[in-house]
Amino acid sequence: MALSPKLELRATQSLVMTPQLMQAIKLLQLSNLDLTAYVEAELERNPLLEREEEGASTPGDRTESEAAGESGVFDKQRDETADSGFGDEAADGGASDEGPVADVLASGLDDGAGTVAGELDADLSDVYPDDPALSGMAGSPGGDPFMTSGRGQNVGDDYDLEAFVSAELSLRDYLGEQLAVAISDPVKRMIGHFLIDSIDETGYLRIDLETVAERLGTPLADVEATLAVVHSFDPVGIAARDLAECLALQLRARDRFDPAMQAMIANLPLLARRDFAALKRVCGVDEEDLVDMIAEIRALDPKPGNAFGSTVMQPVVPDVFVRRESSGGWRVDLNADTLPRVLLNQTYTASVSSGASDSKTKAYLNECLQTANWLIKSLDQRAKTILKVATEIVRQQDAFLVHGVRHLRPLNLRTVAEAIGMHESTVSRVTSNKYMATPRGVFELKYFFTSAIASSEGGDAHSAEAVRHRIRQLIDDEKPSEILSDDTIVTILRDAGIDIARRTVAKYREAMRIPSSVQRRREKRSLSGG
Repeated sequence: MALSPKLELRATQSLVMTPQLMQAIKLLQLSNLDLTAYVEAELERNPLLEREEEGASTPGDRTESEAAGESGVFDKQRDETADSGFGDEAADGGASDEGPVADVLASGLDDGAGTVAGELDADLSDVYPDDPALSGMAGSPGGDPFMTSGRGQNVGDDYDLEAFVSAELSLRDYLGEQLAVAISDPVKRMIGHFLIDSIDETGYLRIDLETVAERLGTPLADVEATLAVVHSFDPVGIAARDLAECLALQLRARDRFDPAMQAMIANLPLLARRDFAALKRVCGVDEEDLVDMIAEIRALDPKPGNAFGSTVMQPVVPDVFVRRESSGGWRVDLNADTLPRVLLNQTYTASVSSGASDSKTKAYLNECLQTANWLIKSLDQRAKTILKVATEIVRQQDAFLVHGVRHLRPLNLRTVAEAIGMHESTVSRVTSNKYMATPRGVFELKYFFTSAIASSEGGDAHSAEAVRHRIRQLIDDEKPSEILSDDTIVTILRDAGIDIARRTVAKYREAMRIPSSVQRRREKRSLSGG
């Protein structure tokens, strides 16, 4: 057969990822903080955009899409989709938090005999608060600051309270201030500064003293003497080289580092394994004294540097509010404070467009106009989509809001996507980094999506989170003389209509950092004196 060229007409459909579509997808998955930063960058880049100040803009400066992007969208959404009453759809189950008993007291802290911190029990770390308590000191100027400024000028409306808020005091600065008072010798002060610079954010010294002596060209004895001075600084336990030394420094400051306590600190792995019988032999104490010693250790801080944490913790700001209505339903509202409000300044746009003479300027202005309109429409669509997804989640999880976590229903992305007529990937993007404030607390939207566990009676499936909560409750309510094994928990859950395997119970228990029945029995008997 001879080959010859020919023409054919074909009609095909394809999805082209335009820059505008990519922008809309990107905005959908951003958190409210990231969205604010993105919009701020666009405001700087695009001269036709401006931030809407409440009560500052005039109706003539707003485009139709812009009006929908601000108050129109939010209020209209509330009117159209926010008010909805849902019936109770309760699914029995349970949920909780757990974890293995062998959790770290202070993860990553190296002990001379190995990673002792990695072996210490989770129960200990529960009582050791990683407690960034006071992270700074605030100054309070004297006099009446509302009358005059520092130069004697009238402050009036320009008075700035933020000028009187001192900067956060870092751990390095705090120790440096104490070093300046404690050591006058310039050589030892230099060694002290070097040691302070080598302390990590948790308060541990992460460098060998031999290395310090070698780098500074100073005798090792001077380095050790300087470190002993730094050990006396506040917070107590600072500059320790391992967990045992950190605890020992704090016990010495309390005058409680007696021989028995020294033996316990030297055998922290036994404490991590809850081998109380071995600890009593090593420390030479009875049951009552051992309980008191363990309580003292639990009162110590394994990470003294955390009180000066340099990382600024951002509070969770909910994107959606869920409120109970008098009719018995739920009202779902967007948090307007997290939604950036941007406007297209048509007055300025018309002014610069009329003055543009060359084609390059006109092309630039046309691009800015197109980008501004797409940004406003994307923000509008993002707000509507979040509200749609949140409303459907509330409808699906009404029983959880009414009765609590035991009634959390199994839910997946496909169920929500089909209910609101969107794709699963869109729902996934919407639920990323978004939070919902409910009468039961603030939850990430992804929290409401849990796997299903079949019912042993053929009824509705149970949420995995609800089952974990039930397991936690059973273990919390057990008596010291009646510790529940995993098999017993399986039997109880199956009697309650939850078809679950023993290995699943063990997996959930370990994920919630709950020790095994053998470890729980040994601990409760020991601490109860039985």
